[in-house]
Amino acid sequence: MKLLTAALLLLFIAMCLASAEGVKCKCTRKGPKIRFSNVRKLEIKPRYPFCVEEMIIVTLWTRVRGEQQHCLNPKRQNTVRLLKWYRVWKEKGR
Repeated sequence: MKLLTAALLLLFIAMCLASAEGVKCKCTRKGPKIRFSNVRKLEIKPRYPFCVEEMIIVTLWTRVRGEQQHCLNPKRQNTVRLLKWYRVWKEKGR
């Protein structure tokens, strides 16, 4: 009986760790400067306990490289401008 309880507890811990893996901080490295016209999608993820700052993930499209995802530094002036531009662009219905 103790062996069964220990196995179930171990299975439960493994499942908890596996589900926490999906919400880890993805932005360990910040991306390059970007052109606003290449932006396809912009995602703002909230700050998690294990991330220092919020995650801003941008999906770019270029003819040469196709679709690529980059993390942006939320404190950079270029990123702040991009967020303002993207909100205005979305409000116009594009």
